[in-house]
Amino acid sequence: MGIKALTNARIFDGDMILNGKTVLIEGGLIVDIVNTDSLPEGSNTTDLNNNLLVPGFIDIQVNGGGGVMVDGTITNDGLAKIAAAHRRFGTTAFLPTLITDDLASMQTAADAVREALNMNMPGVVGIHFEGPLLNTKRKGIHNIERIRAVDDDLMALYRSTDLGVRLVTLAPETVPAGTIAALDQSGIRVCAGHTAGSYDDMQKALAEGLSGFTHLFNAMTPMDSRAPGVVGAALDDDATWCGLIIDGHHIHEATLRSAIKAKAAGKMMLITDAMPSVGSDLRTFDLYGRTITVSEDRCTAEDGTLAGSHLDMATAVRNTATKVGLPLEEALRMASLYPAQFLGLDEQRGRIATGFRADFALLDDDLTVTKTWIEGNDT
Repeated sequence: MGIKALTNARIFDGDMILNGKTVLIEGGLIVDIVNTDSLPEGSNTTDLNNNLLVPGFIDIQVNGGGGVMVDGTITNDGLAKIAAAHRRFGTTAFLPTLITDDLASMQTAADAVREALNMNMPGVVGIHFEGPLLNTKRKGIHNIERIRAVDDDLMALYRSTDLGVRLVTLAPETVPAGTIAALDQSGIRVCAGHTAGSYDDMQKALAEGLSGFTHLFNAMTPMDSRAPGVVGAALDDDATWCGLIIDGHHIHEATLRSAIKAKAAGKMMLITDAMPSVGSDLRTFDLYGRTITVSEDRCTAEDGTLAGSHLDMATAVRNTATKVGLPLEEALRMASLYPAQFLGLDEQRGRIATGFRADFALLDDDLTVTKTWIEGNDT
């Protein structure tokens, strides 16, 4: 095939927007970024019509998409459908996310991810177990009957070394001392979520190696004047990362602006918490025997409880730039560079730079994704 050249685009390289440059691709990697008037002879050139070429988006929390849910029946084909659905919106890497379930269902999901990784399925880079070590007081849509205590079988599954990047969301106050440290020492990223813990509980968890906070503000104790809670602990700590669902439903824009200003630079990530309705025509779906309805881009149970989201990463970027008011470059970093850093993938993902993977999204003037590349292959 030779060298592919993506030309006539504005290029966001992870730091700034470049003009008059062309990205050269070979073997799935970026081999150079050159002046457009200096293309190698014989390049296979694609004109991008002055649209914006950005690093592919990375989503650490995807419950479903394309009409498929990550659950105890998920298959390799199901994961492929989820990946394809989110790729339409610029996501080139994601963690399939299994919410609280029994051990057999967790093992089924792990088997599907393991197979996807073995066959190098485009997009799948690991797994996120959201539960079952959660606090029933902040369970959200999670099934209370499947929330349980830690045991050896669960720890063994978490510690499986053939599942790519492993992320576990748990409520720190519900697990024995040393649990987070044991997971951290096994190379597993641990985030606090669905937690009723106190600020002091979070300090103990941070001392053991807590990596971050799952969907900040949602399903956790808020920050109060004399009780900082989980939110206060998250904003007070400079080393950890936070995921934000910026869909116009989960968090008010003023709250988002204040939190982003308070948190250390580069530690806020966009996530979707997407449900199977994303990239599909589904307007109702089943979750633990409960009917979830999608209305006005909002997923809710019959009692009004939010059940994940109907959010894609391109919309999250648009919302961050247009509704929250952050610079577009920062919104793009929150969708690519920062999650790459959180997952330890930033030596190959999150930037458009020589030696990095050729994973991109192309955005038009409305910040709508018109094309996506994974390892130089476009859709």
